Amino acid sequence: MKRKHKLYSKPKKSFDKQRIIEEAKIKEDFGLKNKREIWKAEEKVKKIRERAKKMIPSGEQEKEEYFKKLNKLGFNIKSIGDVLSLTKIDILNRRLQTFVFNKGLAQTQKSARQLIVHKKVIVGDKVINSPSYHVSKDLEDKIKLKPKKLKKIKKQEEKLEDE
Repeated sequence: MKRKHKLYSKPKKSFDKQRIIEEAKIKEDFGLKNKREIWKAEEKVKKIRERAKKMIPSGEQEKEEYFKKLNKLGFNIKSIGDVLSLTKIDILNRRLQTFVFNKGLAQTQKSARQLIVHKKVIVGDKVINSPSYHVSKDLEDKIKLKPKKLKKIKKQEEKLEDE
């Protein structure tokens, strides 16, 4: 069995006031559970950038395939400069929690997170219960809330008929 590695690395300076303030603002804006989620987003950006740097000397076809892959994930990429300018904010904007809030399915970021964790959100045909789920471009329009149970509706109709 393979060893599971950490998906993030802690900041080098534990008590950097500017970083702490910035992370607190991002955490509040995106309704994140903890700062570890920000560090995970930073790690994803770091990996994407490293791969782009390795592709600089490679052929044009390989670059185009990589750009298509990133565009499918939802990033608007046309050149290596665009890849290198990606930030953790771009990654956080592609999270399911952010999409549920921006579509108006939830009042706040925290309530969007709660809806997802309580399995009330459907993406495509699947119920997703991870707020950090990365929404690709083709799934953007397929996010919706779970329909209410038919049993509850039938019970309400029966009550109305009895009155």
